[in-house]
Amino acid sequence: MIVPALASALALAAPPAPTAGASAAGVISYPPGFFAAAQPANAEEMLLRLPGFNLDLGEDVRGFEGAAGNVLIDGQRPATKTDSLEEILRRIPASQVARIDLIRGGAPGVDMQGKAILANVVRKPGAGFRGLAALSARSVYDGRGNLSGRIELSGGANDRTWDASAVVGSGVDDGAGEGPEVRLGPDGASLRLSDVDSEGDTLQEILTASYSAPLLGGRAKVNGRLFNDNFKFDESNTITFPSPAFETTILHQDEFQTELGGNFLRDFGPKTSLELVAIRQDAQIDITEDFAAAAGKAAFALDRRTSESIGRGVIKHRPSDRLSFELGGEAALNVLKSRTSYAEDDVPVDLPAANVRVEERRGEAFVKATWRANPKWTFEGGLRYEASAIESSGDVGLEKTLYYAKPRLAVTWATTRSTQLRFRFERVVDQLDFDDFVADSSLNTGVVTAGNPDLVPEQAWVAEAAIEQRFPGGAVVVVTARRSLIDDVIDRAPVFLPTGVFDAPSNIGDGTKDELLLTATLPFDPVGLRGVTLRGQATWRHSETTDPTTGEEREISGLRPVEWEAHLTHDLPAYRFNWGVDVFGGWRETYYRFNEISTDKLKTYVVPFAEWKPRRDIVLRAEIQNVTSRGFRHTRVVYDGPRDTSPVAFINDRDIQVGPMYWFRIRKTFGS
Repeated sequence: MIVPALASALALAAPPAPTAGASAAGVISYPPGFFAAAQPANAEEMLLRLPGFNLDLGEDVRGFEGAAGNVLIDGQRPATKTDSLEEILRRIPASQVARIDLIRGGAPGVDMQGKAILANVVRKPGAGFRGLAALSARSVYDGRGNLSGRIELSGGANDRTWDASAVVGSGVDDGAGEGPEVRLGPDGASLRLSDVDSEGDTLQEILTASYSAPLLGGRAKVNGRLFNDNFKFDESNTITFPSPAFETTILHQDEFQTELGGNFLRDFGPKTSLELVAIRQDAQIDITEDFAAAAGKAAFALDRRTSESIGRGVIKHRPSDRLSFELGGEAALNVLKSRTSYAEDDVPVDLPAANVRVEERRGEAFVKATWRANPKWTFEGGLRYEASAIESSGDVGLEKTLYYAKPRLAVTWATTRSTQLRFRFERVVDQLDFDDFVADSSLNTGVVTAGNPDLVPEQAWVAEAAIEQRFPGGAVVVVTARRSLIDDVIDRAPVFLPTGVFDAPSNIGDGTKDELLLTATLPFDPVGLRGVTLRGQATWRHSETTDPTTGEEREISGLRPVEWEAHLTHDLPAYRFNWGVDVFGGWRETYYRFNEISTDKLKTYVVPFAEWKPRRDIVLRAEIQNVTSRGFRHTRVVYDGPRDTSPVAFINDRDIQVGPMYWFRIRKTFGS
């Protein structure tokens, strides 16, 4: 039996040596040799093999302070928001990585950004010319094909470095496909039967570049990014009962983003440093959606422009190896301009907050301190104070100013060299989502959502406890329990107009959220399966709030009760080959609108893969994506009116099936 044998081996086997020695300051260093069996090509592939670590890409929020992921590069966060951590890490060749430091629970001089664990990718000095070229192809189950290409270049001399990349590729919406749709009455009788056939296709172009050089006694870096995405979705719905009919939906979405960022670092002696960050990003999104049926037609259009300007400064002082302080501030200006139109049978229908201009001016000051009292205890504390002024004009005119204090305390107790307990207590204030300010639609499901600029952010008191256990043999298990007491929950509520009643995002009162998280890295070397490792993570979540329509307790809309993923890999370095299976567990999301309850279920997604390195500079990789043909199910329970006073009108269920896709990539590296 493998499981009992594994448990025994974990307790008895000698631990591996990822480094010359695990630091007493709670930092474990992993040199390139630790990852050699996996033959990684870049820093991202190295991080995927880091024991006890799961990559967190950060939050999609305005401002810089609250958007951090859990990776540093040479001790610093990248001065960008739209360029994802995944893409940045992929552009760092494995040959350029000197080591990866795993920072657990905090360390003096390190801003943990509210994370329990950080990874710091430390690059080698020097900047010889390096490059990468990759070409990938995908064959879709329905006969479509996709091609993508990537070129990356980097280099430098005389303490100056540069890098650039270009990515062009097409892709598919793997939530679109074919399947039945059934509409049932309250008594279970069939009201309508139909067959859905849908597909979504996208074409993206991405350009990035950066340059770093000494400046004014410190070091400056500038980076830029261009992003263009053209997405098209087509759906036909062939009705077979009660009488033949045909419905079509066509959606086009075009998005263009630009970003320019920069940071400046300078040391003032061995104990004090200054960091300055500036970012400007602009985006424009144009959406058109048209629905046509025998009974009528509908049309929706959205033209949205957003911009964000951020300035940030931080002074760091470290009087000793055990104590460090940070003092800083951040200012941001965000602007949204949105115009929305909706018509039924060519007759315009007014929507709440259809045409708005929203301006948000935000400022935040913060102070942080980290104290390592002794080798076993680390304390991290901080206070952030946020002020924002929001002004809306157009269909909704309002002005308001918001103030929030956000204290944080984190304590780490290393009970032994292999066991660490972590505690956190913090007030978290979420960012308002500009998408909630404007109207939206999904005409193929018959849902039109109004906008609501008059929102306040969710706030929560969060208490968290975690235990991390590192076993001999390299296994790592982390269990985290978290409870959030939420004020001003943002959910759904009705908006009443002369033209009708619409669903809209609203603050609906208080709520709670309880989460249990499990992360595990389990190497099977101790039981004789050399090179085999199982990695995974799972989250169980329970939430409660009061439904604004019925007054009853229910879960918070959109929160998934269970999420999980598992990754099995087998490294065969003697053959320059590795293979494995990635499994992304199914999930459920339920949304409670005033006149319907809609539930989305995505089934488990399985990807077996194999990778071979015939030469040092060439890597071939093949995947069978969605080998189990997992699909997407969308169920709507629709009422005649508000759910508290009206009976169920019908239940609509569509079960979209998506077949497997075959993907192949060849990657060539060159340079030092």
